[in-house]
Amino acid sequence: MSDLAKISHNPPSYDCGIGLYVHVPFCQTKCTYCDFNTYAGIEDQISGYVTTLRNEITGWGKVLSTPPIRTIFLGGGTPSFLPAEELDAIHSSIRSVFSINNNAEITLECNPGDITVENAEKWLSTGVNRISMGVQSFNDKLLGLLGRRHTALEAKQAFYKVRAAGFTNQSIDLIYGLPYQTFQQWSDTLKEAITLDPEHISIYSLQIEQGTPLAVDVESGKYPIPDDDLAADMYEEAQQSLNVSGYVQYEISNWAKPGMESKHNLIYWRNEPYLGVGPGAHSWVDARRFSNLKSPKRYTLAVQKSYEYQPINPVEHMTFPLGPVEKIEITTPEIDVAETMMMGMRLNDGISHRSFRNRFGSEICDIFPEEINHLLEIGLIEITDQSVKLSDKGRLLGNEVFAEFITEPDE
Repeated sequence: MSDLAKISHNPPSYDCGIGLYVHVPFCQTKCTYCDFNTYAGIEDQISGYVTTLRNEITGWGKVLSTPPIRTIFLGGGTPSFLPAEELDAIHSSIRSVFSINNNAEITLECNPGDITVENAEKWLSTGVNRISMGVQSFNDKLLGLLGRRHTALEAKQAFYKVRAAGFTNQSIDLIYGLPYQTFQQWSDTLKEAITLDPEHISIYSLQIEQGTPLAVDVESGKYPIPDDDLAADMYEEAQQSLNVSGYVQYEISNWAKPGMESKHNLIYWRNEPYLGVGPGAHSWVDARRFSNLKSPKRYTLAVQKSYEYQPINPVEHMTFPLGPVEKIEITTPEIDVAETMMMGMRLNDGISHRSFRNRFGSEICDIFPEEINHLLEIGLIEITDQSVKLSDKGRLLGNEVFAEFITEPDE
C-alpha cells in the first residue's frame, strides 16, 4: 500500500513556462471511430469561433501575466481545415499576449486532404514549424472503413507537398488493430511510412468508443471485434520495424529520430503545466485541472463573461466555473503523485529519481514500496540508477502497471 503521508508537494510552476493547446473543433467530415469534441457541417461558425478564441487567448494572457510559451499545439478537429488567414489571426493573438520561446515547437494537425504547397507555405510563414498528419493507414479499403477523406496516394502526395513548402519536422499518425486488418497490411503500412522518412511516427491501437458509428457497426455484427492478440503482434512488428529504421521509441506509442521527440506531448507525459483554449480544451495550471465547455455555441457565449474581474491570483483561487471553464478539480498531492506515475511510466526513460524527489520530497520506492516490489516481481518494470521505467514486457501491459498507482479516495 502506498505511503502518501511522506509526500512533500512542490509541483512545477507555470511561471517557468507552459504548453499551449488550441482546440479547433471543425472537421469537413467526421471519421467513424472518432469520439473527440469535433463537429462537421458547422463551417458557418468558424469566423465567430476564431474571434471568440482570440478573446479567450487574450484573457488568459492577462490572467497568467504572460508566462513563457514552450510549445503550441493546434489540434482538433482539423486545424488545417481553417482558412490560412484565420490561423494567422490566432497566432497573432498568441504572440501579442504571451512570450513565445525562440525554440518553441509549434505543431499544426493536418488532414492530408487539406494540404497544398501554397497552404503549407502559409502555415510556415505564421510560425508553424511542425506538422502532425493523420494518415492512419496506407490501405485504401481500411481508410474507407475509418471514414477518412483521403487515399493512400493522396497522403503520400500531401507529405511531399509539406516537404516542398520547407517543413523539416513532420509526424505521421497510424492506427493498428482495425477490423479486417491483416498483419501483412499493417506491415505494408509501416514500410510506406518509413519510406517517407518522417521525423516522428505515432502508432495507436484502435479503440472502439461507445456511440461512434464504428462502435455501432461492431455491435451490430457488421464488422468483427478487433483481435487483441493480433494487435499485440502488430505492436511488436512496429517496434522491430521502426527500431531498425533509425527511429527511437521514447514513449509507448511514439517513435522519433534522435532529438525530434514531440516537445508538447512530453509536457503532458511529464505532468507539467499546460493551458488549453477552445471548446472542450483541458488545462493543468497551478494545481488546478480544468476544462472548457464542449459546445462551440455555449463556449462562444461564455467567453464574453470570462475575464470581467481580475483577482490577484485567479487560478489559485479558482474553485468554481469561470466563463468558458466548466469543470474544475483541485489537484491534491495524492492525485498529483498518482498522475505523475501513470503518465511518466509511459516514457521509455521512465520517471527520474531526481525529478520525482524534487517534486514530492521522497523516493518513489518510499511512497510506493509494495506496488514497486510487486511490479518488479512480475517483470513489468525495471529500476536503474536514473529512473523507474517499464520493461519490454511492461510496454505490452502498460495499463496493468498504471493501475497500481491509482489511489482510492480513503487512502
